Amino acid sequence: MIAADTSVLVAYFAGGNGEDLEFLDRALLQGILALPPVVLSEILCARGMTPDLQRRLIAIPRLEILEGYWERAGETRAGLLARRLKARLADTLVAQSCIDHQVPLLTRDKDFRHFAKHCGLRLAQ
Repeated sequence: MIAADTSVLVAYFAGGNGEDLEFLDRALLQGILALPPVVLSEILCARGMTPDLQRRLIAIPRLEILEGYWERAGETRAGLLARRLKARLADTLVAQSCIDHQVPLLTRDKDFRHFAKHCGLRLAQ
């Protein structure tokens, strides 16, 4: 199983190129892609969202929110902010979903490197 962030999904559905997008394409074809709930919310409001694309995105499995998720997310964000590192709320929620499920995150957003270095997030390569 692998999770994808909004940044990589936007690039993929815009027809972008790159190894990460090829990896995402394979994950979709193999049925091993899951979305953190926050990513689904973010992507559904993206420009150019069509009903067909919306149906395709909703059909992708989601990482279930586990008991204690909100508390862990708050602790994760507080830990990064205490280190004076960037930890946007949406990124924290995405990272916490992946950490909870021990699923690597495919992303183009460099802000997730702090979650990887200090919080146990695995980034897909």
